[in-house]
Amino acid sequence: MSQPIRKTRIPPDKLLQIINIQTHISQLWLNLGAIMDVAAQGACELTGADGAVIELTEGDKMVYRAAVGQAESQIGLRLNRQGSLSGLCVDTHQILLCDDTESDPRVNSEACLQVGIRSMVTAALRHDGVAVGVLKVLSPKPNGFDNTDIEILDLVTDLLSSFIFHAAEHETGRLFYLATHDQMTGLANRALFFDRFRQRLTQAQRNSDHFGVLYLDMDRLKPINDLYGHRAGDEAITEMGRRLLAVTRESDTVARLGGDEFAILMLKLKQTADVQHLIRRIQGELAKPFAFEPHTLKLDSSIGWAIYPQDGDEMGKLLESADRVMYREKQRKKHPIH
Repeated sequence: MSQPIRKTRIPPDKLLQIINIQTHISQLWLNLGAIMDVAAQGACELTGADGAVIELTEGDKMVYRAAVGQAESQIGLRLNRQGSLSGLCVDTHQILLCDDTESDPRVNSEACLQVGIRSMVTAALRHDGVAVGVLKVLSPKPNGFDNTDIEILDLVTDLLSSFIFHAAEHETGRLFYLATHDQMTGLANRALFFDRFRQRLTQAQRNSDHFGVLYLDMDRLKPINDLYGHRAGDEAITEMGRRLLAVTRESDTVARLGGDEFAILMLKLKQTADVQHLIRRIQGELAKPFAFEPHTLKLDSSIGWAIYPQDGDEMGKLLESADRVMYREKQRKKHPIH
């Protein structure tokens, strides 16, 4: 169990890092997804943690909306608010320290085992007087944090909470949208994609049905940036998102994972041919000319895919399978066989 928290003096170099984080976050303005990523990474580095998470409250769940370090693969994870340290933190608005998850009755021991947490600190993120989530740093070892780490996290959450308040524009629905959508394209972001992926996987396992996942990597973005500048590259990314939405179904999730990487979650899949049909539609849509100012640019993408359950029965296996197919396609384009 944790000991009472005593005030300590934060080293000057740490204070300077916090100021740098504040400057970076202020430049992001209303891009809440990016703000949370910067804050999580900063908290991880400042405290020497092995991972950091920002969880937002959504009804009776706590959802991983940003995650770095050892927790990165858990983004989109949904946990019961009741019976967790994060839920208690949201309810009490107090910063909470857990020295050892194996002996602390406040924690969700099953979730801690899944993520690999033995000690952690959680601090509430407040929005308009209400705690809307937590910033959490974690360690795979017991007693991983001290009072200085706690004070650092307290400062970071005070800063982050202020930006969440303004980014959300005092609307809970707006907060959710900003946290789950890519600012440039308006598509689902990485956090929302993996959230829906986990939910669909659970449903498919329960109902013994099928779904598909596509990985897409733009092939011509670097030449566009080099020849016409990054504004043209941004327009190409945005146009890529529009065209993917144009050929997918409303039930599908189209996401920008970051940079020039996109993904599509096909929630409803009747047969394997449905995936190939969508790939042909995407290729046909991308083959159309793209006008940027006086220039006509070419869009293209290497596409990988996987189907549950034949290509994998776990999220990691399915993503690895889709990534391998995408990589082979990219290599084929670089070295065509005549």
